[in-house]
This record gives sequence, C-alpha cells and structure tokens, in this order.
Amino acid sequence: MNLKSNKTKIGILGGSFDPAHKGHLAISKEAKKRFELKNIIWAITKKNPFKNQSKTSVTERIKFCKKIIGNNSFIKVRFYENKINSNKTIDLINHLKKNKNIEIYFLMGADNLINFHKWYKSKSISQKCNILVFDRHGYKKNSLKSKTFRAIGNTTLKFIEFNKVNISSSQLRKI
Repeated sequence: MNLKSNKTKIGILGGSFDPAHKGHLAISKEAKKRFELKNIIWAITKKNPFKNQSKTSVTERIKFCKKIIGNNSFIKVRFYENKINSNKTIDLINHLKKNKNIEIYFLMGADNLINFHKWYKSKSISQKCNILVFDRHGYKKNSLKSKTFRAIGNTTLKFIEFNKVNISSSQLRKI
C-alpha cells in the first residue's frame, strides 16, 4: 500500500445501503482517519448481486444515507449505475480511475471478503485499488482463511481491527 503518494486518496464503500447505518459511518470515519482519505464515496447499487431485490427505492436509500452521514461532508453519496451502465465494482473503479490523480481505497466488511473471489473480476479489483477490510463480529477467522486473503494477503489488502459497531443492514430490516 502506497501511503506516500501524491495522488488524492478516495475511499469507495459500495452496497445497497438497505438501510445505511452507524457501521457504514464508523468504517468510513476510521478509513478517513487511518489512511488520510480526502473523500469516501458511498456508491449505492440498485441490487447487490448476492442479495434479494431491495424493497426500498434507490431515491429513498440515498435520502437515508444523507441523513445518517449528517455533517460528515467528506462522505459523498452517489449512484453510478445509470452513468456507467453497470452495477459491477470493477466498472465503477475503471470509471473513477479515468482520473489519473486519484488512488482508490475500496472499503468492505470482513463478511464480504469471504466471497470476494466470486465477485466479477475480483482479481482485477485487487490489482487496481487498495482493499480495506473491516473486521465484523464473528467473521474475522473465516475472512482471514478466505481464498482472497490467502491469495493477496497484505499486498494490496489490509485487514483492519477496530471497535466494531455490531450491526448489519439485514438485522435492521428485521426490526
């Protein structure tokens, strides 16, 4: 990980944000602080390819994200799918990388690392950006044993332990 780059460092946290919650905010703040990121983009997707269709519209989820973010203006809520005609992470990274002056840090929860090798062009994602994996309660052991962690380890991937907010969007939807 090149921490001494002249490029502007931005983070991307992708997902359906159904709903956005304090955990999303906590990892965004932690990533900004630890890696000196200028901005973090919450890239909202209509549908996570590994989950069921959301019952909440993208517009409503964007509004709720902005409410959760509050005065943390370094976080930008964006919906790129119509602009790039894709919901694939690699296509978003390629779109953002057209700006040669940015370095991308892709943020994810440890639960996502377990199946990351199944993502579309996951190897290419790990070659084009730094991956910050945030520990999630009950996922550390399996994520550190995952195919992806064994394959790329600490080269472009950093496993981050911090005071976790033990909450998930799927838990919140059940409330």
